[in-house]
Amino acid sequence: MNKIVRDSDVIELSGPPVFGFSEKVRANRTIRNDGTYRGKEIGEILVKKGDVGYVVSIGTFLQQFYIYGVEFLESGYRVGMKRKELEPVDAGEEIDDLPLPEEVVS
Repeated sequence: MNKIVRDSDVIELSGPPVFGFSEKVRANRTIRNDGTYRGKEIGEILVKKGDVGYVVSIGTFLQQFYIYGVEFLESGYRVGMKRKELEPVDAGEEIDDLPLPEEVVS
C-alpha cells in the first residue's frame, strides 16, 4: 500500500544541505508529476534531464532527505527535488557558455 521509496541507509539531515539558496543546478534525470504538482496530469514531464534552475527553497522529507525547491526559468515550474536528482552547475562552465568577442585583425 505504501509506495514511498525510502533509502533507509541514507540520512542527509545529519549534515548541512549540499546546495544553497540561489545556487544554479542542473537536473540529472527527467522528472514526471507524481500527483503532487497541481494542474498537471500524473506522469506529465515537469523537468527534462539537463534543464537548469535555481534553488529557491530547502525543506525536508521523511526526516531523512533535504528537498530542494528548484525554479526552472524556461518552463516556469518550481519543483521539489532530491540531491540525487541534481548536480551543481560549475562557475567555469557558465563562463564557457559566454560568446567570445570577435577577434579584430589589423
